[in-house]
Amino acid sequence: MRLIQVLIPEGTRESVLTALDEQGVDYAVFDEVGRGDFEAMVQFPVPPSGVETVMDSLVDAGVKEGSYTIILPTETVVSERLSALIERFPGLRISREELYARAQDLAPANSTFFAFLILSTVIATTGLLLDSAATIIGAMVVAPLMGPAISASVGTILDDPKMTRRGVTLQVTGLLAAIATAAIMGFLLQQTILIPPDLDIRTIPQVVERTSPNFLSLFLALGSGLAGAISIMRGAGSALVGVAIAVALIPPAATSGLGLAFGLPGVAISAAILVLVNLLAINISALVLFYWSGFKPLEAGQFEGVRSNVFTRIVTIAIAIAVLSIVLGAVTWTTFQTESFEQQTKTAIQQDFDEANIEGVELVEVTVDYTPTDILLGNEPEVNILIGIPRNVEAPPDLAQRFDDQLTERFGRDVYVRVGFVEAQLSEEEPPSPPLGWPSIADGPFATRQGGYSPT
Repeated sequence: MRLIQVLIPEGTRESVLTALDEQGVDYAVFDEVGRGDFEAMVQFPVPPSGVETVMDSLVDAGVKEGSYTIILPTETVVSERLSALIERFPGLRISREELYARAQDLAPANSTFFAFLILSTVIATTGLLLDSAATIIGAMVVAPLMGPAISASVGTILDDPKMTRRGVTLQVTGLLAAIATAAIMGFLLQQTILIPPDLDIRTIPQVVERTSPNFLSLFLALGSGLAGAISIMRGAGSALVGVAIAVALIPPAATSGLGLAFGLPGVAISAAILVLVNLLAINISALVLFYWSGFKPLEAGQFEGVRSNVFTRIVTIAIAIAVLSIVLGAVTWTTFQTESFEQQTKTAIQQDFDEANIEGVELVEVTVDYTPTDILLGNEPEVNILIGIPRNVEAPPDLAQRFDDQLTERFGRDVYVRVGFVEAQLSEEEPPSPPLGWPSIADGPFATRQGGYSPT
């Protein structure tokens, strides 16, 4: 519930009270003895969803911008007439006046914004290098990115170019500052003993997660933008939603900066693309939700022009996301291909060993070195097989080629296979009988060729 206080301009008292009567609002009127421009003050309660409707009727009745209007949240209203008022104004959406005020409050002063942004980037960069998800989440609590993201959309919907420009400027410059901060921090840390001199950040899981963006990353950003808009319209959980928005932007921005610091343009570019896609997705989701909720400019006559601007901006952002989504789609497809190949290869090799059932010989490990970049560059997947054999068994000299031929035939692509052997020992009361040779399995890598294989 909201308590609204409005100063009634001279000569409009009767029309203002008539408008309130038509809206079915209970009110109290007090004579104004202050400035001579006003003859009275009217005070009345109204549900949040009814503020905009009532204020529009008061504007039509003569309450102009020069008047004072105060909208106060109330904790408790005791009245038997309250239920009728709630039925008249159902819903939970706040008024555009409150939305505008909240958007202004969310965008902090420039000095405060950049101070918190740089600090959050420093913490996030530390979390990336430590591979600590908890540290990265802690950095998101500090990041102040929700305000600019929401204020840019609110400014567009309510036709406030100044608010829109400031929101967009803070987002763009803030993320560039985050990338620069991470790059400087990464360069300085390389000159110290705090990180190993041969550290490859591409092997850090938290970094890899931000350098292999796919469509799931887009869902995170869209959900964050929608959650931010809903939290502002409903006045609930905006601080926690701000964490979600920051998660979509600060870690990939810090990753991009580390890519620059370590001289890895691939890391820097892929993470920067993720930042840009997430930024656009957050803005378009908030913009669409505000527009769909029916918010209109403070000046009613500007609605048609604003609707055209909103539509143009939505289409522009959507096209940009679609273009960048080509990259996301390529990463998603190549990641699926590499992971599928890895799983199928391990399953096939394990199946061969299970069917062979060679006493004393065991499959120790299978690793597949195949990345999305390899697919794009046409590189062969590399399969590394480690086999444990007893000391008295001779390793087949061409087992790697046999696996190569089998995998090439099965998957229809060239592969590179490396087979390594280690001595395996089994603890038993009686040592196993030495195997007479590698068993024969039709069409498998263990198929006995002419002469077979015998232990030394």
